[in-house]
Amino acid sequence: MTDRRAPTRRVLTVVLGMVVALSVGAAPSPGAPGGGFVGAGNPPKPENAPYSYVSQNLSSMYQATVVVTGSDRRYRNAGFARCLRTVLVKASGNPRLAADPRVDRYAREANLFIASFDYVDQLAAYHIHDDQGTYDRPFNLTVRFVPAMIDRLLADLGDRPWRGDRPMIVPVLAVRGVTTAYVLGAETAAGADQRGSLEESASELGLRVRFPTEAELAGWGVTADGFPSPHVAPPADWALVTGTLEFVPAAPGWAGSWKTRYRDRDYAWGVRGVNFDKAFQNLAAGVAQIASGHGTPE
Repeated sequence: MTDRRAPTRRVLTVVLGMVVALSVGAAPSPGAPGGGFVGAGNPPKPENAPYSYVSQNLSSMYQATVVVTGSDRRYRNAGFARCLRTVLVKASGNPRLAADPRVDRYAREANLFIASFDYVDQLAAYHIHDDQGTYDRPFNLTVRFVPAMIDRLLADLGDRPWRGDRPMIVPVLAVRGVTTAYVLGAETAAGADQRGSLEESASELGLRVRFPTEAELAGWGVTADGFPSPHVAPPADWALVTGTLEFVPAAPGWAGSWKTRYRDRDYAWGVRGVNFDKAFQNLAAGVAQIASGHGTPE
């Protein structure tokens, strides 16, 4: 006897399958390591092995997110190119690759190195009410690259993936604005935007940030006067960065001066005449360059 309900069950099965797919994202590529997109899985970790931020977050080292206008093809290739440059720097720890002219031809063909990408509408919660809202909305474009292809591309550029443990940035910074001065600690209300900026800059380089608490800063003898000189012996996995971030009207903009001691060697670098986002990008890039073995930041 024919079951008249079978077509209905098949339709329901398809619909439910689509709902599940939409809820969990795109299906993993067959044979991908770790069950994720091609080349995006994390390598297996032996039991009792020490924690490694890179090994636990390997796939994130090969992905980047940029803001583009619209989700159509108009700005897609430009977004792909920016993401490729970001990933080359993040995967290698070499900030110089961001502006390396040798990367230009690869950036023009960035789609060849991509495993997957997706968009998130920043204004998804807002009703579209005109043509500009339809076509010119800002989207977060996230691109995931094939790790093996990025590694080969780095080799072609004479570089290599940065597989070693990455230090945690611990900033001890005296901030001097137009009307305020403070040490940028974990609880400093005036520094909320700056903490977010430094965290974002570090994340784009595959680094983490730990802001000292007020109690720690007091115990280290740190004040907003002069150049910070904390009395603390940092753990081996810290990149303790001391410095000042000062607004200089004549520049015009912010001037950042940074110092760190890493693996028994002292480093100093800085930037001038920029907004504080660029200043923190300079700080984080310097740490990545030092820790990855790419020399002294300018």
